[in-house]
Parts: sequence; C-alpha cells; structure tokens
Amino acid sequence: MSFRKSPVFTTIAAAVVGFLFGTSFPICSISKFQFTYRISWYEGENNSTLTEYFSRAETLPPDIVVSESDFYQRRLWGNPDEDLTLKPKYLVAFAVAFKQKDNVNAAVQKFSENFTILLFHYDGRVNEWDEFDWSKRAIHISTRTQTKWWYAKRFLHPDIVAPYEYIFIWDEDLGVDHFDAEEYIKLVKNYGLEISQPALESNKDFAYQITKRRNDSQVHKESADIKCRDPHQPPCTEFIEIMAPVFSRDAWRCVWHMIQNDLIHGWGLDFTLRKCVAPAREKMGVVDSQWIFHKAITTLTNQGKESNSSDASQIGKRCQVELNMYQDRWHNAERSYYKMMGLIPSNSTDKFTVFP
Repeated sequence: MSFRKSPVFTTIAAAVVGFLFGTSFPICSISKFQFTYRISWYEGENNSTLTEYFSRAETLPPDIVVSESDFYQRRLWGNPDEDLTLKPKYLVAFAVAFKQKDNVNAAVQKFSENFTILLFHYDGRVNEWDEFDWSKRAIHISTRTQTKWWYAKRFLHPDIVAPYEYIFIWDEDLGVDHFDAEEYIKLVKNYGLEISQPALESNKDFAYQITKRRNDSQVHKESADIKCRDPHQPPCTEFIEIMAPVFSRDAWRCVWHMIQNDLIHGWGLDFTLRKCVAPAREKMGVVDSQWIFHKAITTLTNQGKESNSSDASQIGKRCQVELNMYQDRWHNAERSYYKMMGLIPSNSTDKFTVFP
C-alpha cells in the first residue's frame, strides 16, 4: 500500500517535531548564546580572559573585557595611545615614615626609571616627600599605622601588578651602598630565581644564617651553618626573609593568595613561600654580589601604642600571636587538602610544613 505525503500532513508533522524539540531545551537569550560561542573560540587564545569573563563579566562581550591594570600614570589630555613614553618593567614598594626620608631617598636612587616607585605611608605624612624630585612620579598610598603586608594584600593584587616582571616589597631601613637594582635583576634572571632577596650585612645577630652575605659566590641557595637542624628544610634552604623579598610576576600571583587579610605582620610567610615555586631549591636564592645592610631602625614599632601606652612590646606580642595563627591555619589547610586528594588517611594529624 503506498502512502502519499500531503502538504497538510507535512506541515502538521513539522510543527509537532519542532514543538517537541523546542520544549526539550531551556529558554535562553540569543545574545548570550552568541557570547557563549565566542567564548569557546577565545579559550585557546587567552585562558585568563576566559576565566575573568566567567567569574566577573558574564554579560560583557569578551573583546571589551580588561582584566588587568597597572600603576602607569596618564595625562588628562591628548591621545591616550601617546600617554606613555616609557612603561616601567619592574615595581618597588616601600612602607615608609617621613622620619626615614633620607634612608628611603638613598634607596630609591638605586632603582632606575625602569621601576615604578610605590610608597606606603603608615604615618600619614605624604606631601613632605615632594622635596624629592622622584616623589612627583611615585605612587603614594597613605593609611596610618599599617604594615607593608596590609598594604600589599590590598593594593598589589596580581592583576594590578601584572605588567611588572619583578616586584620588590621592601622595608625602609635598608642600606643600599652596595646594591644596584638593574644588576640585581640581571643576576636573578641568570640564575632563574623566582623568589629572592639581596644578601644581608648587619651589626646585629642574624635571625637566619642563610641570609648572611658570602664573599665567595654571586648567589647561594643553602645555609652554610653546620648547626642547621634540617639541611633540606627552611630556614636552611628554600628560604628568604620577608624583610626585602623580590618576586617574579608568576610567583607573586601565588604569594598574594597566601597572605591572610587579618595577619598583617606577615610572620610565617617566609616558611611557606617555597610552595609558590617548583623546584624551590633551584628557584629561591640569596644574591650575594648585590647586598644590603640591615639598619634595624624600628620606626613602625613606635606606632604600636595601646591605651596611651608607649610599650612597643605589644607589637611583638601581636606578631607571635599571628605566627601561631598562621601555623594553625596552614597545617589545617594542608591536612584538609591531602585528605581530600586521598594522599593521607582521614584520621592523620601529620604536619608537612615545618615552622620555627
């Protein structure tokens, strides 16, 4: 028996199929469908743009998304494309008080125009720095009685400092007579160091022997102290102090996430920085041939007054409390992670990171 398809039957069948097909999918916006298609095209080209698109800018076309910024200063007039005659490749940030102006001025002279200069003013005195010509091109951020790690967490987000190959986050009481920033960068690149510091000299005892300057090397990565409790663990290797650290862009992206919002002194960070580079034994080091002198001037400590008391020991107590809190958080996070990954039994209390 032959069956001839009539136009009416064909139309009805097509309508039924179309209805069933349409109701099997959720209603969606045509514009969002187009953007989703374009995102998949972007995936192979720029994963960071893709991630930023999904996390913060879902309604924007990818071509308009700008996920990073910088500290480059621009004019109020003219063509924006002609604003920047020079784009600094590196960033140096100091937490400063005006009482240390001469020391900071000497330090800034060691950084060429390839560096953006950023001052964190913890004493509230900003305008007085205009006596120095370089201050007029520096970035100034002021909040009273805050530490450099408080500032770093809030103003040095990895997407803000992304244009800079290396980020220096330094204290203000460092002697730099034997330091040149450009030469330092050359050495860091030559030795493949992602997290580093200049070697130290001081008239006081060294907190960690690994940071002490050596006369027979350009760079060292292990302590020469024969009394080191474990030559394979910090602070005997894979270690720098938080006094004058230098981070590569990629290392800083990791380290920034490690800094705790409420633990503003940074105690304990130096024992976990190695988690941000691999292999840490190769990519962390102390640069001997470009060294600094630690003067140990305690300007910030004098701001640690509590209830009209000038007892600066309150800051020391706070530092120790923060160290204990950071240790506990790190061990708990580390243990939870390894349990989740099935690498240790659920009832394990092992501590994988060693603190002082």
